[in-house]
Amino acid sequence: MTNYDAIDFSPLAALSDDEVVTHSLVRDVTLASGKTLALITLDNGRDHTRPNTFGPATLTELGATLDELAQRAAAGEIQAVGVTGKQYILAAGADLSDVSRVPSREVAKLVAQQGHFVLGKLSTLGVPSFAFVNGLALGGGLEIALHSSYRTVDASAAAIALPEVFLGLIPGWGGAFLLPNLIGIENALEVIISNPLQQNRTLRPQQAFKLGVVDAIFPAANYLEDSLRWADAVLAGTTKVNRKQEPGKIERLTKWPIAIKMARNMLENRIGTVPKSPYVALSLLEAARSGIPAEGFAREDEALADLVVGDQFAASMYAFDLVQKRAKRPVGAPDKKLAKRVTKVGIIGAGLMASQFALLFLRRLQVPVILTDLDQARIDKGLAYIRAEITKLEQKGRLDGDSANRLRALVHGTTDKSEFADCDFVIEAVFEEVGVKQQVFADIEPIIAEDAIMATNTSSLSVAEIGSKLRHPERLVGFHFFNPVAVMPLIEIVKTPHSSEAALSTAFIVAKALGKNAVLTADAPGFVVNRLLAKVMGEAAHAIDVGTPLLTVEKANAPSGLPMTPCQLIDLVGGKDTAHVQDTMAEKFPERFFSSANFHRLAELSDVVEKDKSGKVTGWTKQAQKVLEVGKSPLTEAEILRRVQDGLAQEIKLMLDEGVVPEVEDIDLCLILGAAWPFIDGGASPYLDREGASERVFGATFHSPKIVGIASR
Repeated sequence: MTNYDAIDFSPLAALSDDEVVTHSLVRDVTLASGKTLALITLDNGRDHTRPNTFGPATLTELGATLDELAQRAAAGEIQAVGVTGKQYILAAGADLSDVSRVPSREVAKLVAQQGHFVLGKLSTLGVPSFAFVNGLALGGGLEIALHSSYRTVDASAAAIALPEVFLGLIPGWGGAFLLPNLIGIENALEVIISNPLQQNRTLRPQQAFKLGVVDAIFPAANYLEDSLRWADAVLAGTTKVNRKQEPGKIERLTKWPIAIKMARNMLENRIGTVPKSPYVALSLLEAARSGIPAEGFAREDEALADLVVGDQFAASMYAFDLVQKRAKRPVGAPDKKLAKRVTKVGIIGAGLMASQFALLFLRRLQVPVILTDLDQARIDKGLAYIRAEITKLEQKGRLDGDSANRLRALVHGTTDKSEFADCDFVIEAVFEEVGVKQQVFADIEPIIAEDAIMATNTSSLSVAEIGSKLRHPERLVGFHFFNPVAVMPLIEIVKTPHSSEAALSTAFIVAKALGKNAVLTADAPGFVVNRLLAKVMGEAAHAIDVGTPLLTVEKANAPSGLPMTPCQLIDLVGGKDTAHVQDTMAEKFPERFFSSANFHRLAELSDVVEKDKSGKVTGWTKQAQKVLEVGKSPLTEAEILRRVQDGLAQEIKLMLDEGVVPEVEDIDLCLILGAAWPFIDGGASPYLDREGASERVFGATFHSPKIVGIASR
C-alpha cells in the first residue's frame, strides 16, 4: 500500500503557475438537532462558465482544510463535514491543462497520488462526511462525492459523470474502485465505460439516484436546506441509508466476472483494440471485485501515470481543445450583427432528412416551421413522423404537455409554396442532384422575401452551381448536416464566391441556435468530411474490386481506431448515397478517387452482408456474391491501411493548399464532430504524423512538433 503522507508533492507546484484556484471556503452550520456541520463550499471565484477544477494548488488547499476539520472533529467541535460547490457546479474534475503539461511519468503519477491523498481524507475525518452535489459533477468532482460517507444531489444538476475514458484516461482518483463497490459492476461499467463511449453521455440526477450513485435527491428550490435536514436525520439515526445496489458475495463471485467478460467482448466488437483507456478501465474494474480501497488506489496511480504520458492522451487533449475552444469561435465567421433574425423556417422536402430538420428547428428555435413537397401525401407522412417524435419526447418526460402541444402547433405542411413568403430561412432537403436542387430554388426564390436566406444541405455538390440560376446567388449558403441530425454536432457552412456576409452570419447564428458547431469551408467537392470519407470508402471499393475478401477490407482500418468499418459507414449513410458521393468525387478528381460499379450494384440489393448475433459482418450475402465483379489481385490489410493513410495525408495537404479551410485544425475538428473520429487520434492529422504518412507523402508533418505523448518524445 502507498503511504501518501510520505510523498513529496512539490514537483507539482510547477504545474500550477496559472492555475485558477478553487478555494475551500468553510462555514459552520448549526443543524436542527444542535449538531454542527462544517460546510466546505468549493468556489473558484468565477461565474458558471468557468467550472471549479482541481489543480495542485486547489488540492493542497483542500487537503489543509480537511486536516484542520479533522482536528476540530477530534476536539468535538464539529459532528460532520459537508462539501458543496458554487452555484450550479460542484466541480468539473482535474484541471486538464495542468495534467497535459506534466514533464514525466513520475510527475504524472504524483497527479494521481495527490488526488487520492487529498480526497481520501474525506473518509478519515473521524466524523461522517456528506457530499451535496448541487450541480455539475464530472471526474474528480464526482470522485470527491464518492470518497464522502453520504451523498445527495440537486434534481436540477446539469450532469454527473466519469468521462475520463472519453479523453484517453481512467477515473484515477478513486472512481474505478469506489464506484463498482458502491453500485455494482454492471452499473459501474455503464458509467465508467459505456457512457463515455456514447458521445460522452452523462447521468441526469434521477438516473444517478436510481443507480445508487447518490443516496438522496431533492428539488432545486430548497436543495441545500433539504440536504442539511437529511444529513441531520442520518446523524441522528432516524434516517437509514439503504444501498440496494451495493454488491454482495454472490455478485462478486458470479455476476462480476461474467459482466467483465461481456464488456470486453462488447468493446472488441464495437471499438476494436486500439483505444487503450477503455481496456485499462476494464482491468481496474475487474480487480475492484476484491481487496481494500488502498490497493485499488495504488492500481489507479500506476494506470493513470501510464496513460497520461502516452500518445493517445496527447491526441485527446488536442482534440479536446479543438472541441472546447476552436469550435466555439468558428474561424472566418462574419460579425453576428450582420445576421438576419429568423422568425419562420421553410423546408423544401418532407422526407426523413427534412423531417429531422423540422424537428430540430422546432425544438431549438421555437419558431413556425413549414414543409413542402411534391404532393400532400409525402407532406402528411413527414408531419406524422415529426408529431410522433414529439410524442416520444413527451412520453420520456423530455417535454411537458404544453411544450409538446406548442411544437405540434408550430409545424405545418403545404403544397402551396406561397406560404413560404414570410420565411426568413429556407433550406432544401431534396434528392442529391444539381438540376433538382436548382429547380426547387428557382421555384421558391420569387416567392420569398428579398432578404430571406437560402440554404442547401448538399453533401458533395457545388453550392455555387446549385445557385447559378438564382437572381440573388449571394443569399445562398451550404448548410450541411450530418446523420443522425439530432445527434451529430457538426454543420459545414459552405461559402461560395457569391455568398454575402449577411447570409453567412445568419447561417452561423442559426447553427449555434440549433446547438451545433459550425465550421466554414470553401465550396470544394465533398467539402471536408465527405471528401475524406470518400477517400476511405474509395480505397475500400478499390480493394473489393481487385478481389480482396470482405473481412480483410473490414479489418484493414482497425489499427487507426476509425469509428466505423466500411460496411458500418454504408449502413449509416445508405448504399445509394455512398455510391453517389463516390461518383461525385471520382468525377472531380479521377486521378485520386475511385468510383465503383460494384457499389452501385450492391446499392440496389435489399441485403448485402451477413452478420452474426452481435452485428459483426461475417461475409457477403448470396445476392451480393452474384452481382459482384472482382479481380484476382487481392490486397492485404497492411496494404489497404497504408493506402488509406497515404491517401488521407495527400488529400488533407491538398485541401490546405486549396484553402478549403484555413488550418489543419479545422479539418480535424470536422472529422471529430462530423464523423465521430476518435479523440485518441486527435482527428486525422496527428495520427497521420505519428504513423509517418505525412512524411511519406509530402516530406513534412502537419504539426511541428508532432502531437505525441511524453513517452514518445
